[in-house]
Amino acid sequence: MYNQILFTNVLRLLEELGMTKNELAQKSGISVSFLSDLTNGKANPSLKIMEAIAEALETPLPTLLELTDLDRATLDALAGGHAPRSLPEGFLRVSAILTEFQAYNVRQWDQENCKHLQDKKPNKA
Repeated sequence: MYNQILFTNVLRLLEELGMTKNELAQKSGISVSFLSDLTNGKANPSLKIMEAIAEALETPLPTLLELTDLDRATLDALAGGHAPRSLPEGFLRVSAILTEFQAYNVRQWDQENCKHLQDKKPNKA
């Protein structure tokens, strides 16, 4: 499942950055054929390869593994039933391209929601 999420995000970032698979392969030190196999689901990346790809895309690896444009049904299918949720019901994590003003507003909402979720966590004494 994480391979699908990783490479959905990698392909999205390549498009957003205007970067080719060849450029990513060169920047990350991975062969073009291996990168192609990875993005087509024919190979599994090691942690070292995932880190090299994240570094080449100038994106933190956890971001590549967590953010996804896949819908809930697809994630569930990839997980073989029900994909684990990292957020409580009613909350979603999304990625978007925004203007600076829009991003400011979203950051404000994010801070409020993070505080709300933190307040709901049980205290560990």
